[in-house]
Amino acid sequence: MLLLAAAFLVAFVLLLYMVSPLISPKPLALPGAHVVVTGGSSGIGKCIAIECYKQGAFITLVARNEDKLLQAKKEIEKHSINDKQVVLCISVDVSQDYSQVENVIKQAQEKLGPVDMLVNCAGMSLSGKFEDLEVSTFERLMSVNYLGSVYPSRAVITTMKERRVGRIVFVSSQAGQLGLFGFTAYSSSKFAIRGLAEALQMEVKPYNVYVTVAYPPDTDTPGFAEENKTKPLETRLISETVSVCKPEQVAKQIVKDAIQGNFNSSIGSDGYMLSSLTCGMAPVTSITEGLQQVVTMGLFRTIALFYLGSFDSIVRRCMTQRAKSEIADKTA
Repeated sequence: MLLLAAAFLVAFVLLLYMVSPLISPKPLALPGAHVVVTGGSSGIGKCIAIECYKQGAFITLVARNEDKLLQAKKEIEKHSINDKQVVLCISVDVSQDYSQVENVIKQAQEKLGPVDMLVNCAGMSLSGKFEDLEVSTFERLMSVNYLGSVYPSRAVITTMKERRVGRIVFVSSQAGQLGLFGFTAYSSSKFAIRGLAEALQMEVKPYNVYVTVAYPPDTDTPGFAEENKTKPLETRLISETVSVCKPEQVAKQIVKDAIQGNFNSSIGSDGYMLSSLTCGMAPVTSITEGLQQVVTMGLFRTIALFYLGSFDSIVRRCMTQRAKSEIADKTA
């Protein structure tokens, strides 16, 4: 009887694997597609643009600094696969004025055609203890990280639905899956992106438009270097428990998942564990993906208890060291 039940389970799993591709979204063809990348002048955004360009896409780069945009354009153009490809640069702050963002998207579509894929990569990070951060820091990060993703997405969504084709990528962070010491302002802005993505996916899926949320870990970018300048000791020590990824590696995975229409995009074993552990009610691209999450969630939750416990011990150790230093200063 037990053998029969095991055989039935194996057959059921095999059936799911066979049926899954039939109900999964069809991959988006990048050759000739128009890809818009915000925050595309450096870091992960620039690497995503390069990866798409390598596959034959037309690129619109959107960022604030015009000089950096032009430099990125030169780098990207080195990777062309045909002489028809174009890299268009537009300088605008995507977090300030929706009408401006809408206008530049219209300009890009007039020159390169409808947007097939939008990658919301514009963002910034500022860290510090909750009571040490100015209230304006919370407002600024919500504006850049959250509204900076809302505005471009709002500008392209109508056309995507009309054409019944499109991909919208939101670049969140592992700090958007897991709240960490020193990231009260940053984490909340990145968590907000996930809520937006989940709700938006429910609205646009009937129109063959798919949303991807990427959760990159610490990545070797100019933004990460700037972030390290203000990190509290506890935050820095927690970050040092994992290795820093290369932006090219992160970009390849994000582009791959976006093409496939996967909702979650994670990097490495830690990223996979976090995505499975925090999947909640998030949509899945295939039956097998959902099955994998169900099977692995219990195991990963057990691992996470020890994983998060190590973070707590780092914070306590830093607090103890600071307390001893303060006592020593007072008695000196």
